Amino acid sequence: MNITINGTPRQLTNDGNLSDIVSALGKQPRHVITELNGSIIPSQMRGQTRLKDGDSLEIVTFVGGG
Repeated sequence: MNITINGTPRQLTNDGNLSDIVSALGKQPRHVITELNGSIIPSQMRGQTRLKDGDSLEIVTFVGGG
């Protein structure tokens, strides 16, 4: 399956859900916002959201500082 993650084309070998993809990328699920094809996906919906060939995913990570 071919998708775009944060503007970079990626080929995935499985068709996991959005939660699986976030974890596989090493992101902390509580610290990210996910946008799939232009729509924000609430964190509680990631486990039920399946990715499809051609999807565009944006993952934004919260960064603290001072």
